[in-house]
Amino acid sequence: MRKAIAILLIVSLLTGVLVGCAAPQAAQPASQGDAGQAAPKRVVYLINGALGDNAFYDSGQVGIDALQEQYGVETRTIEANFDAGKYEPSLQAAVGYADVIFVISYGFEDQLKEIADKNPGKVFVNIDTVVENSADTITSVDFIEEESAYLTGVLAGMLTTDTGVENINADKIVGVVGGDVDPVVSAFVFAYENGAKSVDPEIVVETKSLGGAWDDAAKGKQAALQLYDQKADVVFQVAAAAGIGVLQAARERELYAIGVDTNQNDLEPGYVVASDIKDVGKAIQDVYKTIADGTYQPGAVLQYGLASGGVDLVTEAQVQVLPDAIVLKIDELRQQIMDGTLKVEIYDGSDVWQ
Repeated sequence: MRKAIAILLIVSLLTGVLVGCAAPQAAQPASQGDAGQAAPKRVVYLINGALGDNAFYDSGQVGIDALQEQYGVETRTIEANFDAGKYEPSLQAAVGYADVIFVISYGFEDQLKEIADKNPGKVFVNIDTVVENSADTITSVDFIEEESAYLTGVLAGMLTTDTGVENINADKIVGVVGGDVDPVVSAFVFAYENGAKSVDPEIVVETKSLGGAWDDAAKGKQAALQLYDQKADVVFQVAAAAGIGVLQAARERELYAIGVDTNQNDLEPGYVVASDIKDVGKAIQDVYKTIADGTYQPGAVLQYGLASGGVDLVTEAQVQVLPDAIVLKIDELRQQIMDGTLKVEIYDGSDVWQ
């Protein structure tokens, strides 16, 4: 009997120990997605260009840094530096390292499709264009840049017709410098022109393309100076790092520029009157949240406009140049677009560079 009791006690103690050891397993789902998949541990941000543009690419990096801080994932940023020879090896490196790949694939869509099809277990999120692969695994973030660019055009149109503002001339001319003539930049230009002409149909919109020289600030500055010489007194830059040269040209001529992608209003105080925001970082954080909580949908096309906070026009600045009437009008139109009472025309593929 004594032996039997001793054996029972030992079994009871061992059972308690085993249950105690198993208890932490019940907490495992906190680090798992709802679908039962292991939570991602590594994230890559692969860009066709380079950081340091104070615009599009840097906005995305803000989102990547936030993922590292919020979720504790390891992150790497791979920069192809506009070198076509680096893009496919960069994709291969991303696949070899990461569970989730946020990618900007301008000009390299075919390579992305091929790699994604061969790696169905990886999460691919393409930023700023829609890319569809045969396996339907690439999710695309599509910004409705026409909404914010329309507001930008209205602002430029109101400014160029207000000769009460210092150095605004009597000519109704505004300009835009684009990094290239690709569909995304063309969509900006299309809506910018529509917005300007909604103020006054006689406003002329002069355009300059840098032919893909996204990282050449000297070319950006030269293009802006040429537009100012053509009597434009407001120039919108849609040219990434090269656009910094546009802002510098505005200061040099004591005229006005409009920034892009991030708030650039204080880079040249008193000369950058507004910035057309494209919040890449917010989109990255939003999509990753769905990956982490198990609600992510591969192959989806996610649209980010004014209502979602993906794009906007910001006018706050250390040195405020804009009359209150312009700021109030922009606020009014923004709300109308968000409410759906003002419909902004979407780019139709027409040639905006004539």
